[in-house]
Amino acid sequence: MDNKDKPHFKIGDTVVILKYGTVGKISNIRNLDGQYYYEINDNGDLFKDKGLVLLSDFKGEILAKEQIDIEYKFFFGDLVQVKGYLDELFKVVGFRTEIWRYKEDAWEDIIYELTRVTDGEWLEADENELILVAESDIAESYLKKYGFIYPIKKTKKPLLLPSPKDQFNHKIDSLLDMYNDYKTMYIMFSDSYYIDMMDSIKIQLSDLLKKSNNKLRKHS
Repeated sequence: MDNKDKPHFKIGDTVVILKYGTVGKISNIRNLDGQYYYEINDNGDLFKDKGLVLLSDFKGEILAKEQIDIEYKFFFGDLVQVKGYLDELFKVVGFRTEIWRYKEDAWEDIIYELTRVTDGEWLEADENELILVAESDIAESYLKKYGFIYPIKKTKKPLLLPSPKDQFNHKIDSLLDMYNDYKTMYIMFSDSYYIDMMDSIKIQLSDLLKKSNNKLRKHS
């Protein structure tokens, strides 16, 4: 493979994002249609190599970078109850932080991904909706000892949890809403930052559609 076919940077490189003058580490590299894109600090945004430079090669001014410290109350494998479903037990299988920044306001939302213990149904919930029942290290022994309190009731209606199709549609709709918001901001302010964000969303949409098509092929 020629050098021109290889990524200009590698995972772990410390780089400067030229547009913002901020520093971060490359956490992921994607090759889409022959073009390499780089994710910085696992934040989901993708940058082309022309928008980055190694910190050791940077000659400009570095801007201060915001330090965000997130404290998680729940972790993988924890058993929890969800407000509104207090007769059910769920296990934490994932979590993410959504960071919101506006001119006069800022906040972070912590979202937990859960599966219902009795049948594996999936649910998302905010941190303030969860009640800890047992930490991961004692979760299995807790279920063996007290699981009879939460039996599978065959006559009970299943929870109205989102199906995989609904989850997929929700993600698509959310990305399209974000795309339209950035498009509006670009029309208003003509800042190329919004173009980059629109490009990033198009890549995420493309990835989702590819994954969906692959699943359809497997089941066909």
